[in-house]
Amino acid sequence: MGLILVTMSKRPSSLVDTRVIYCGDNLDQLPKLPNACIDLIYIDPPFNSNRNYEVFWGETKEKRSFDDRHASTQAYIEFMRPRCVELQRVLKPTGSFYYHCDWHASHYVKVMLDQIFGENQFQNDIIWQRTPSHNDASQYGRNFDNIFFYTGTAKHTWNATLQPYDKGYLGDKYKHEDARGKYRLSDLTGAGTTKGDSSKPWRSYDPSLIGRHWAAPTIALKGIVPEKSMSVLTTQDKLDLLDKNGFVYWTPRKRKGSSGPGFPQYKRYLGEGMPLQAVWTDIPPINSMAQERLGYPTQKPLALLDRIIKTSSNPGDIVLDAFCGCGTALEAAEHLDRQWIGIDQSPTACRVMAKRLRDRCKLREDEALWRAGKGFIVRDLPWTEEKLRALPPFEFENWAVIAIGGIPNKVQVGDMGIDGRIFPVHTLPEPAGKKKPHEHLDLEFMDDWYPIQVKQKDKVGRPDIDQFEAAMMRADRAKGFFVAFDFSSDATREIGRFFKQSGKIIIALTVQEILDEQIAAKLA
Repeated sequence: MGLILVTMSKRPSSLVDTRVIYCGDNLDQLPKLPNACIDLIYIDPPFNSNRNYEVFWGETKEKRSFDDRHASTQAYIEFMRPRCVELQRVLKPTGSFYYHCDWHASHYVKVMLDQIFGENQFQNDIIWQRTPSHNDASQYGRNFDNIFFYTGTAKHTWNATLQPYDKGYLGDKYKHEDARGKYRLSDLTGAGTTKGDSSKPWRSYDPSLIGRHWAAPTIALKGIVPEKSMSVLTTQDKLDLLDKNGFVYWTPRKRKGSSGPGFPQYKRYLGEGMPLQAVWTDIPPINSMAQERLGYPTQKPLALLDRIIKTSSNPGDIVLDAFCGCGTALEAAEHLDRQWIGIDQSPTACRVMAKRLRDRCKLREDEALWRAGKGFIVRDLPWTEEKLRALPPFEFENWAVIAIGGIPNKVQVGDMGIDGRIFPVHTLPEPAGKKKPHEHLDLEFMDDWYPIQVKQKDKVGRPDIDQFEAAMMRADRAKGFFVAFDFSSDATREIGRFFKQSGKIIIALTVQEILDEQIAAKLA
């Protein structure tokens, strides 16, 4: 389904629908977005870890299993690569991209992102300290996440963020004081030379002679010059204004060979605060007593997304979260007057997001209001049984396999009774000795998996179960999953007999159970 083009009172683009939650695979939704249409992207995809999550959602009390099935790093990167390619395509040249991950695959993710966004567009590896300590018996405590920060170009949106100074730092650094307050001296130049006026002389000093350039602090200038006038000023104009307004300190010592005053330094006043660094220790995780806690296993604190959105976007900009989970980025964007788009494959997560936006942002989920720019909508929630019955067989198979967290077979004919596979979280690739040194690794080569059989039948009978049992025996699988609209009593009895005889388990799932998301216990 294509994009719906409507008139909205706060729409920043006539090509993009915002305040929309899309339920489905982001790889299906992202290609529908035009090039260079998003100002800020934040993603927190499932980590490549061995964690099983059992969640009780506050809205329905339904129990749902969140299994991170990307235990193979290769499989995880191959899953993420096409999605990141699409995200890079939709990012504006002035936009920013944040990828939140942990230690399991962070170094591989960094290499992948360098290839897609370009090494020169990498800005920071932000370290977010999730907790003061973590008990790891035989290694250093893993108490932080990585957030990789990339931009579309060097001319990206950047709103400098300040944080309070450490008390010990204050005593050591802020030793000077004048009528404006306490200050410390810092450099007015930056490393390297440029082709613009920032490398030209000012007041008899040429920074290019020592391999540097002038770096006029914008924080002080914002209090002197209207922001709209800033772009017409040369670097030398800015330095003149800083000097005229008392922000330049001239050292008593003159540089050898100079006829001017002492060397200029910047007076950084205490009231400005410290520019935010790349190690964030001041934002705690969601604890069990936090008011914002929803019970989502990887829920991130609102303060974390507030900081990212404030720093890398402006009011009215479009924020995209393509793995939006319980919707923290969407809530933060709404509170900060940004437009937003959310995508998540879990219908449960989409419902949680919708409730969150209703309860905390006081937005109404209403098509008419959304068209007027006042509400939001959720698109593409799971279909009805009637619509699923009408799908072509192969499309129905793919829907069923993906819906229970599996990977569909690439071969649609001659699949030997197996339509897809589920890979447990502890799955590892086969030993390297079974492959050629440079042979491509893919999910088919992973040895530990459960087969899935799908039948687009109103009622599966014993012959269908017999065929699946034979497929499980051939593949030597201990557990398998069978999806259909319903199962006959003969089929159910055969499943029980097969378990008693062989010890192998067949999990029978109905389409309605999948649509109602009542399958967590069976998937465990």
